[in-house]
Amino acid sequence: MSTVPSPLAPYASCDTRSKGRQYAEDGPRYRSEYQRDRDRIVHSTAFRRLVYKTQVFVNHEGDLFRTRLTHSIEVAQIARTIARALRLNETLCEAICLAHDLGHTPFGHAGQDALNACMRDYGGFEHNLQSLRVVDELEERYAAFPGLNLTFETREGILKHCSLNNARKLGELGERFIQRRQPTLEAQIANLADEIAYNNHDLDDGLRAGLITIDELKQLAIFKRQYDVVTATYPALNGRRLTHEIIRRMIAFVVTDLIETTAAQLQAASPADVEAVRSAPAPLVKFSEPVQAEHKELKRYLLEHVYRHYRVLRMTNKADAVVSSLFQTFFSRPELLPTEHQQIVTQMEASAGDIGRARAVADYIAGMTDRYAIVEHERIFDPAKRS
Repeated sequence: MSTVPSPLAPYASCDTRSKGRQYAEDGPRYRSEYQRDRDRIVHSTAFRRLVYKTQVFVNHEGDLFRTRLTHSIEVAQIARTIARALRLNETLCEAICLAHDLGHTPFGHAGQDALNACMRDYGGFEHNLQSLRVVDELEERYAAFPGLNLTFETREGILKHCSLNNARKLGELGERFIQRRQPTLEAQIANLADEIAYNNHDLDDGLRAGLITIDELKQLAIFKRQYDVVTATYPALNGRRLTHEIIRRMIAFVVTDLIETTAAQLQAASPADVEAVRSAPAPLVKFSEPVQAEHKELKRYLLEHVYRHYRVLRMTNKADAVVSSLFQTFFSRPELLPTEHQQIVTQMEASAGDIGRARAVADYIAGMTDRYAIVEHERIFDPAKRS
């Protein structure tokens, strides 16, 4: 089979028809606009920090568990495969996937929940919005503008979810939530590639950690189908090779279903261009109904047996304590922050009062890695720790 890329489909995103950047720039000479986005994301400070941010297990619990960085790379590879098969823009998919978790707090969703609770009276905290805030404002790399100045399409893909209240503050980027329109097909792919990656890889990490077993997983149709094929083909296979063989086939199975179902959707809808995709009544990228049901069953299983396992809950309890205590301390006593962040608090408080102060503290905490959050907590609360 040929590996030469096919021309983009008429409904694919094309950088020559991009809605552009917030700040005008000369076009890149040897790259596409979406390649420039991808490269800026990879070179960002927030992207490098993802290597020490949790997926499910806290970073110091083991070197082989997923981090936000490895997860983002895995999502990007899945998305590129899907985009290529459907003649969509691989590079835009990759840029969205690599940036989608830049706003995640330390300690994964536990850290986000804790920070959101702290920010309840100050506008809340949501990692999709924070990822957008990182690329639009917080990264400091360029003389001519704040943030990374990414294209509209990459920024749109990063913002998977948004309340109507927040959407109204985002101008053109928030319009699709208000008007109930769809994002690009590349953004839709990135969203489902994220699901595929974390479902299968959290399952892998759960097995590695001993929270779940293969015998228990055989009750799930999506797992048992591949288990039966693998054990019939390789009856002597066991251990990590057995696990990896099953999981890689699970990923291939759902990716194939997504490609074939979406191809049928596109053929039936026959969108003329990206605008027709945006005007569709529902997303065009989707699983078949049977696979969607099996995927949901897997998600429910992971919720009950991995994310709510007592060992994970103990970690999330610690995360809540660390994040909450850091926020309350820095909010009430910003003079304890590093000098640079004290200045930012002063500036934001001058323009927005307590809301500005809280947002500045939340930005500082959200940017922390797991390790740094733990060390910073020790510096503040451990009398024996040097500051």
